[in-house]
Amino acid sequence: MIIKKLPSLVAALVIAQLSYAKDYTNHLALTHAPIGVMGDHTHNKGEWMFSYRYMDMSMDGLRRGTNDLQTAQALQDFMLVPVKMDMQMQMLGVMYAPTERITLMGMLNHQKNDMLLETRMGNRFTTSSEGMGDSKLGTLISLKKWNNNYLHANLGISLPTGSINVRDVTPMGPNTLLPYPMRIGSGTYDLSLGLTWNQYHETYSLGAQLMSTLRTGENDQDYRLGHENKLNFWAAKSLNNSWSLSARLEAKNRQSIKGSDPRLMMAANMTPTANADFTGGDFAHLSIGLTHVSNVKNWTNGHRLAIEFSQPVLQNLAGTQMKLENSFTIGWQKAF
Repeated sequence: MIIKKLPSLVAALVIAQLSYAKDYTNHLALTHAPIGVMGDHTHNKGEWMFSYRYMDMSMDGLRRGTNDLQTAQALQDFMLVPVKMDMQMQMLGVMYAPTERITLMGMLNHQKNDMLLETRMGNRFTTSSEGMGDSKLGTLISLKKWNNNYLHANLGISLPTGSINVRDVTPMGPNTLLPYPMRIGSGTYDLSLGLTWNQYHETYSLGAQLMSTLRTGENDQDYRLGHENKLNFWAAKSLNNSWSLSARLEAKNRQSIKGSDPRLMMAANMTPTANADFTGGDFAHLSIGLTHVSNVKNWTNGHRLAIEFSQPVLQNLAGTQMKLENSFTIGWQKAF
């Protein structure tokens, strides 16, 4: 499985890209990863950076494994199935470097979910959830710099500030508990561990990041989300000192939920969104991005604006789940 080979793949990428070119870290349009990558760079001592990201993700239709399912097919097994889902997330981030080797970071986010469902009788209705998601604290530790290569470790913790008790009006009642995909938080303290490598050249840059999310214990409803492993590899090409174009490939494995919410026991046989076993899978996404730096003479006085569009190229889903259609992220960053 590709996920088991991720550490060796990252090591191979780093070794293969060793060079003896001069330092291009001041080539401003290339000094950051695509906007969809978090924790991609460290900062100089005493430097601050603030960021805002908006992400929109659309899901449409159903899939089991690698096979698409029609709504009518799924309704042979379930009384109620999802048809479409939209998720919007807004993220506020801050980074600060107390030393040359250590960069601290924190992130707050707000999430909104809307899901369209269809019953076996042909009726359709929409459920919604909205609120603050899980908050994140992290540390980036510079490990090594050689020639134009930079390697740092990513360490972080996710705090369970998002709700796992979201409710909405449905045909089943005015205060119905919503299933797993509509929930905004994990309910657990989760650890993130990873490595990030960047290499800069005069007209292009390369990078790779391996990240694992480890769930700790169970939440107060006797379940936890599945562990995740994710590998990103990106390349960016400068159009001029202010603009760069990027391409990114992401491979991800997400395990299914362990345990289950006892409050969804009866619903698990009625709809796939309430079945904890139907939450894992293997994924691959291809993304294209564009970055603009407003003041190329001095990045610390300028603003970075970026956009990235992502399309799935692989979705192997555990059980009957909604399939991703596409997503896009836009963002702003400002360093001081």
